[in-house]
Amino acid sequence: MDATSGNVLGDEESQLSFGSSNKIQPTISFTQKQVSILDDEKKKYTCLTMAERLGLPDFFSLDVWRASVGELLGSAVLVFMLDTIVISTLESDVKMPNLIMSILIAITLTILILAVFPVSGGHISPVITFSSALVGLISMSRAIIYIVAQCIGAILGALALKAVLSSTIEQRFSLGGCTVTVVTPGLNGPEIVGLEIAQAFWLEFMCTFALLFGSLWMAYDHRQSKALGLITVMSIVGLLAGILVFISTSVTAKKGYAGAGMNPARCFGAAFVRGGHLWNGHWIFWVGPGLACFAFYFYIKIIPSNHFQTDGYKYDFLAIIEALFNQR
Repeated sequence: MDATSGNVLGDEESQLSFGSSNKIQPTISFTQKQVSILDDEKKKYTCLTMAERLGLPDFFSLDVWRASVGELLGSAVLVFMLDTIVISTLESDVKMPNLIMSILIAITLTILILAVFPVSGGHISPVITFSSALVGLISMSRAIIYIVAQCIGAILGALALKAVLSSTIEQRFSLGGCTVTVVTPGLNGPEIVGLEIAQAFWLEFMCTFALLFGSLWMAYDHRQSKALGLITVMSIVGLLAGILVFISTSVTAKKGYAGAGMNPARCFGAAFVRGGHLWNGHWIFWVGPGLACFAFYFYIKIIPSNHFQTDGYKYDFLAIIEALFNQR
């Protein structure tokens, strides 16, 4: 979901003729063109220095830092709105608050992605940023800047929410943050209720991978993003995120577990401001999505190259590792 990624093969695709008299040859020709273009891209980047592959000049780029402001403010608004949705729906008297919550999250996420996309690519989540860096759509240096901005934005959003909530609501709903367990009053004193660490970890991993697998690669692949259109792609991302929130909160039905976060910055913001039990198992909301990003990256490396097309070889993770070993 990087705003700077181009549609390299788009013009070539639009020029192909798929008439009834010639259905096979254009496909073969297009595959050959794809391989040729990919080979040319690889050759073009073989002489890059390690600093260029890591994108170190991005640390000194004013445009990158300006774009990070979009990520910061987008993350702040995202945390404020999503955590407000979580609290308000759980506080309501509806029969299925998690369903209403999931629908509102899907709508809100779609709107915010579309709002931030022209500025920075519409990441507003370390999952999207880190995955984009692995695929090679952005540099690791830009990814670091974005993730730091997202975490700062999440803290600001949590602070804004804390300012408008009563202390009772804040304590009762843990500031709308990501929780694995909570402490509740029991017959024999305080009790810890929630989800087992292993269950929470695998839910976080699977939901994040499903988000990447089911929707985000449409944004990464310039052919699909061009064919479907920006609004359609972003709507699918928001819709799938909402579905996964509903699944993760329904399949467990455990009090104390807030569902899959799929956004480490959002979880970090509430934990930083509220503290306490929000730090319990907080690593799950970073490690789970991080491993899911690696799993998705290796998946797109396994499938045939003509099934997934990006313009990211310059910053591609394996290309960086290969260059690192070649320097020795």
